[in-house]
Amino acid sequence: MTENEQLLARVAAAARPTRTSDRTALPEPVDTETLSRAEASLGFSLPPLLAAIYLRIGDGGFGPEYGLLPLLDNPPDSEPAAVTQYLANRDGHRDPDWPWPEGVLPISHWGCAMYACVDCLTPGAPVLLFEPNAGDPDSAWYVDAPSLADWLNAWIDGTGWYNRTLDEPDMLPWTDFRARTSRASE
Repeated sequence: MTENEQLLARVAAAARPTRTSDRTALPEPVDTETLSRAEASLGFSLPPLLAAIYLRIGDGGFGPEYGLLPLLDNPPDSEPAAVTQYLANRDGHRDPDWPWPEGVLPISHWGCAMYACVDCLTPGAPVLLFEPNAGDPDSAWYVDAPSLADWLNAWIDGTGWYNRTLDEPDMLPWTDFRARTSRASE
């Protein structure tokens, strides 16, 4: 069994509807057609581990805090789907002074406008924290985990920053922010 297969088994065992959900079961996984439509809308492929989660475990609704966002279609009374949010953010619907980086897919909402996002264009799929509350776009992006696998393991093991009693997460700034947003304006 590969490392990803082992991790997927761990994620499946840990996956429960989030504490904010009124569901008693996880949403059904997406089918390959839905994944293909999502990737066509995004203009890039999901990292294999993230795609496998949506295809094999469920269409969001589990994970840390509010859980993973649904991929493409959101059920009533839920957070907008990851693809919907990405496209709206890239089109400047959030705020034109707050450009959204290319290839950075929001996957989980932390509340207070904060999101966990996967950098789908970088090998290993680092997970980034978007934390806009300081009020400066250049200081709103942090590296939460060097890979999606590390982020998922931290959730399962209870070692993520959100499980510690800290005023602020101890993370390094994400230095690719301006390079990823300036390409869109060229």
